[in-house]
Amino acid sequence: MSKIKLMDCTLRDGGNVVGKGFPADITDMVLDGLTACHVPFIEFGNSGGIGAYEVAGFTDALTDTEYLQIAQKYLNRGSDIGMFLNAKRYQEKNVDLAAENGMAFLRVGADAGDGAIAMTAIKDIKKRNMKAFYSAMKAYLLPPAQLAEEAKKLEAAGLDEYTIMDSAGTMLPDQAAAYTEALADALSIPVAFHCHNNLGLSAANALAAWQNGAAILDCGLMGMARSAGNLATEVCVALMQRHGEMKDIDLFGMLDFIENRLQPAMAAHNYHNPISPTDLTLGYSGCHSSFLKLFKKAAAEKGVNLFRLITEVSAANQKNPSEELIAQTADRLIKAQKEEA
Repeated sequence: MSKIKLMDCTLRDGGNVVGKGFPADITDMVLDGLTACHVPFIEFGNSGGIGAYEVAGFTDALTDTEYLQIAQKYLNRGSDIGMFLNAKRYQEKNVDLAAENGMAFLRVGADAGDGAIAMTAIKDIKKRNMKAFYSAMKAYLLPPAQLAEEAKKLEAAGLDEYTIMDSAGTMLPDQAAAYTEALADALSIPVAFHCHNNLGLSAANALAAWQNGAAILDCGLMGMARSAGNLATEVCVALMQRHGEMKDIDLFGMLDFIENRLQPAMAAHNYHNPISPTDLTLGYSGCHSSFLKLFKKAAAEKGVNLFRLITEVSAANQKNPSEELIAQTADRLIKAQKEEA
């Protein structure tokens, strides 16, 4: 199994939950939250990609220039930030716009079987010293072996990463495994997997993809994306950290960001988070919900991160954590915070 990284697509695919892209305040807030938590790849902008505002009339969003201006202050925080580019809407001026504004990558998208139309865009992206990523949309339209043959041609054109996109959330875990294995065996570049949740299998498919060679998993905070949504970023990080992966991402900081900033902001857009940060932490740590009142009381009184407190205490005692153990652990976390400061 390969070392796995994360591509957060909240600010691109997630824009579908509010129109065709997030407003300026949420875009700025999410870029701040994701970069602070050390998410390695961030895809943002119009849900239809760069150029969609003009070419496709996706005007229920900011302009590309407005999104790019917001991103400027986050370019030096250690995350690779880029945009999507639908191959059918390719215009050279938009590749120039992305390069001039410091984008690390553009991810070109085309339906499986239509890869040839992406060749010019891929080559132009590389000429401008950006990384060229690719999304095989509706990857299930071709069998794995045939998709792999198309992918080899894209790699030969200079591609840096190839994404298997389960656009309708129709794949079962054995299919996710078969597609990922075929592409990982055929290519020397990283293979990513983009899972939608229409059958409730996004997490299972992500695990299957990772176990069969995926190097990157696509996700969205709180599962935000088109249709039934994507694998939630925070769920992905929790699952991978249980497997010893993605340790460089600040899971507890991410959960705090969601709880205190993102959930309240999205409530105004009538978006409900299907798995709250607290419920996710209970599953992550193996803590029964009957103890939650004790943890909340101690976290509030001591001023420590609730999610970290639950996890630390549960590592010591999942069966019957005492108030004394919870208080002692909270004090230890406070001491550690002071030493780090």
